[in-house]
Amino acid sequence: HVQLVESGGGSVQDGGSLTLSCELKGYTYSSYCLGWWRQVPGKEREAVAVCSSDGTTTSYAGSVQGRFTISKNNDNNTLTLQMNSLKVEDTAMYYCAALGTVCFEPHEFASRMRRMYGDNWYRRFGYWGQGTQVTVS
Repeated sequence: HVQLVESGGGSVQDGGSLTLSCELKGYTYSSYCLGWWRQVPGKEREAVAVCSSDGTTTSYAGSVQGRFTISKNNDNNTLTLQMNSLKVEDTAMYYCAALGTVCFEPHEFASRMRRMYGDNWYRRFGYWGQGTQVTVS
């Protein structure tokens, strides 16, 4: 049984930093795409940063490139998102995910999944954390 448990969200001022953590309980897959996604009300869930199952290959959305860093600690099976230079537009609910697919580039990941699996695909595909709110003001 796979369970993703997130922590680390909160409120921060513009330009500040936050670290999100996701404990990948029961996760033993070797070919899944791991990643951090975010969603604001009324908008599609979007990929922020993704990495291979072993954490060695990473890719970022253009809007966070150079500010966010995704990493995986294979010793304790934890996925981390270090967020620096936060902006108001980074405000969203953030979710960690383990998806049984290759990692697509973040800018097209959601649209590809929607074309293959329909709207709200994330409700029936993959493992997701409960979400953690990040608010930048």
